[in-house]
Amino acid sequence: MRLSRGRAALRQLNLVSSPNRQQIYRPLQQSLTLTGARLKPFRNYATSVSAADLEFGQPVYETHPHILKPGEITQGITAREYASRRSRLALSLPPDGVALLAAADLKYRSGAVFYPYRQDSNFLYLTGFLEPESLAVIRKTGPGPDDYLFSLFCRPKDPRAEQWSGPWSGLSAAEDVFNADNSYDISRASTTLPSLLRGASKIFTDIPPSLTTPSNIGPLLKSLSLPTSPLQTLVNTLRAIKSPAEVAAMRHAGQVSGRVITSAMRRPWTLEKDLHAYLDYGFTQHGLSGPAYVPVVAGASRGCMIHYVHNTSDLPANSTVLVDAGGEYGYYVTDITRTWPVSGKFSPAQKDLYNAVLTVQRQCVALCRENAGVSLDEIHRAAENGLREQLALLGFEGLTAGTKRWTGKGGEDLMDVLFPHHVGHYVGLDVHDVPGYGRSVALKKGHCVTVEPGVYVPDDDRFPKHFRGLAVRIEDSVAVDEEGPHVLTTEAVKEVEDIEALR
Repeated sequence: MRLSRGRAALRQLNLVSSPNRQQIYRPLQQSLTLTGARLKPFRNYATSVSAADLEFGQPVYETHPHILKPGEITQGITAREYASRRSRLALSLPPDGVALLAAADLKYRSGAVFYPYRQDSNFLYLTGFLEPESLAVIRKTGPGPDDYLFSLFCRPKDPRAEQWSGPWSGLSAAEDVFNADNSYDISRASTTLPSLLRGASKIFTDIPPSLTTPSNIGPLLKSLSLPTSPLQTLVNTLRAIKSPAEVAAMRHAGQVSGRVITSAMRRPWTLEKDLHAYLDYGFTQHGLSGPAYVPVVAGASRGCMIHYVHNTSDLPANSTVLVDAGGEYGYYVTDITRTWPVSGKFSPAQKDLYNAVLTVQRQCVALCRENAGVSLDEIHRAAENGLREQLALLGFEGLTAGTKRWTGKGGEDLMDVLFPHHVGHYVGLDVHDVPGYGRSVALKKGHCVTVEPGVYVPDDDRFPKHFRGLAVRIEDSVAVDEEGPHVLTTEAVKEVEDIEALR
C-alpha cells in the first residue's frame, strides 16, 4: 500500500504481507476518507514484515514509540503538517515552478572523526527527512493546494554499508514514511533530475553552482540553463510564523530547560565546566535531545564577553555567573539567559544592576503582541531608552532620563558600550531563526522571538566603581499572540527574591 501526502496514520502498512494487508486496508481506507487522505495501489511484498522489526535512518513511531507519537515524523510535528508546509510552498510558486533543496553535508571534526549530523533547516522544515546525500524536489502542477509533486532522492538500502554506518531509510520509506510521490536513487540524480525539471518555468533554490554533493548537483543545475531565483525568501515567509505544534514543541523545550537552569541555581558551583556539564546532562531529560547550542557559562567579568564559551575558569564566590543556554526538542530550540550570584545572594550593586535590567526586560516582553504593532527593531529602541533611564537612576554620569543619545568622549554613544547587541532575534528550528528575515517586520501572532536586554560594565573610570566588571543579561523565548506574549521559558526563575530563596 502506498500512502499519499500526510498519511502518517497508515505509514508502514505496505510492509505487511498481502493477506494481512487486505484485512486492514478496508477499515483504514474508510478512516482515511474521513480525514481527506488518499490511498495509492498496493506494492507486493513476498514476506510478512512488521514495521516495528525494520530499521530506518531516524526514529519512527513504529520503532520508537517512546520518542514519537502516532502520526509524527519528528517530535511534535506530524506527517500531515509536513505535507501542509509543502502545499503552502507550492502555492507560492509560479505555474510550473520548482523548489529544489539539498540536504546538509556531513561535517568532519578531524580526520575520520565527524560531528553529529544536523539536517539543513529548510530541508528539515519541508520534509522531516534527516539523512545526508538527499535532494527534495517540489514541483507545482496546478492552482490548488494539492497540485504539486514531491520527489525525494536519497540512498537506497545497502546492508553492507549500513553494517558500518548504521541504518538508513531507503527508497520505499521515502514514499511510505515521508510521503514522497516518487523516490529516486541519489547516485542517479544526474540522469533523473533533468527529466523532473523539464518544462519548469523557474527553479527556486539556494544550492550554489559550486556544490558537488550530492551527485554533483551544483554543476548539474548550471548546465540545465534554467531561470533560477533564491528559495530562502519563500521559505522564510513560511517558517517565520510558527504553527501551534511548533509553539508547543518550543514550549516543551523551554519548560524542561527552564527547570534545569533553576535547578542549577540551587547548587553551589566553583567551576564553569562543572556547571556546563550539569546543563548539558539536564538538557537530555524529558524528551529533549540535548543542548540547542554551545552554552555561555561566564563567571565574574567574563560575562562582559557576549558569546564567551570557553567555560574553563573558576567561579569566585563573590561574583555572578551569566548562563546563556537552552535545550532542543524535535529540532526546535529554546534560548534562555539568566544571571545569578554564585553565593546565592546578590550584593547591593549586583542587585541594583540586575533589577534595572529586569525592569526593562519585563517592559520589552509586554510589547511582544500583535496589537502593539511593533517590530523587534522598535522593541530594541525601547530597550535602549529604558536602560538609559534605569542606569541614570543608578548614578551613571552624563545620562538623564529621556536623553536620546548618551555620548562620552569623542562623541561615542556609551549605550553601544554598555548594551552592544540587539535586544532580540527570531527563534525556532535555529537559534537565530529564518536568517535574512528582517527585524523591522511588525510582530504577528506566531512569531517566536527572544527578548534579552543586557548591561556589561567595563573596568572603566567613566562608570561608577561599584558596577565595574558586572554583567547582567536576562533572556526569555516568547511566542507572540494577538493580545499578549506567551513566555515559553517561565520555569527559569528570574525575580531576585525567587533566586535567593532557592538556597
